[in-house]
Amino acid sequence: MNTPTALALTGFIAWTLALLVLMEAIRSKMVLTREQPANGFVPDNANLSPFMQRLARAHANCLEGLPVFGGLMLVALVTQRTAVTDPLALTLLGARIVQSCTHLATVSPTGATLRFTAFAVQMVISILWSYRLLAERGAALAAHG
Repeated sequence: MNTPTALALTGFIAWTLALLVLMEAIRSKMVLTREQPANGFVPDNANLSPFMQRLARAHANCLEGLPVFGGLMLVALVTQRTAVTDPLALTLLGARIVQSCTHLATVSPTGATLRFTAFAVQMVISILWSYRLLAERGAALAAHG
C-alpha cells in the first residue's frame, strides 16, 4: 500500500470480509452440529443468538458504510488527491473497527454511546473529505473555466 488511504480502504474491505467469515464459520458449525438446518438462516440472524444478531448488524453496518466512506477514499485514490484523505484515513478505519467491536461486545448504554461516537467520527471525517474533495475540484474547474 503506497498511501494511508489505500491501506485504510483495503483494511475496511478486509474488516467487512472478516466479519462475514466469522458469521459464516459460526453458521457452518451450527449446520454441522445440527443446531440449525442449512436453510434455517435469515439474513439478520433474527432466529439466532443475540451475538449472532449483533454480528449480522455489524457486518451490515460495514456494507452500508463502504459506499460512502470507501467511495470517498476511492475518489481520492483515482484522482490522485490522497493528500485530502491520507491524514485521517487510518483514524476512520480505526473508528470503524471500534464501532464493530463495540457492537459485538455489548448492548449496554455505555457501549451504545461508544458505538455512536465511533460512527460520528467516521461521519465527521467523511463530511470533511467531501467538502475538501468538492471544494478543491470546484476551485480547479473555476480556474480553468
